[in-house]
Amino acid sequence: MELELFRSYHPEGTNGELKLVVCKTIELPWLQNQRSVSCIPEGRYELMNRTTAKRGQHLLVLNVKGRDGILIHPANDAKKELRGCIAPVTTLTGPGKGSQSRLANEKLKALVLEALEQNEKVFITIKSK
Repeated sequence: MELELFRSYHPEGTNGELKLVVCKTIELPWLQNQRSVSCIPEGRYELMNRTTAKRGQHLLVLNVKGRDGILIHPANDAKKELRGCIAPVTTLTGPGKGSQSRLANEKLKALVLEALEQNEKVFITIKSK
């Protein structure tokens, strides 16, 4: 399965549209891939399923150069709730802001987990609009 995330960069945050699944995304602004304050670089990344005590079951973005622990998880305000991760949202409400993130995340997670359970690799490609 191939997912594509198309980004629009703004000084206050980065917005995107995830293709294959009809949902939007929010991230931190591009700040040269600085840990915890920047979105990750454009590129193609494999996704895997992971479960932790803090976040429960979520998606992990693998092999991000110079970074680790990049997740796809719910958040409606990138600057307040993200530290370099990607948050699916149903609606964009401003740069780095959205709404109904939990709903969008559950839809995305269900689709990706179904593919992973069938031993299919899942990739996300991130690029500019």
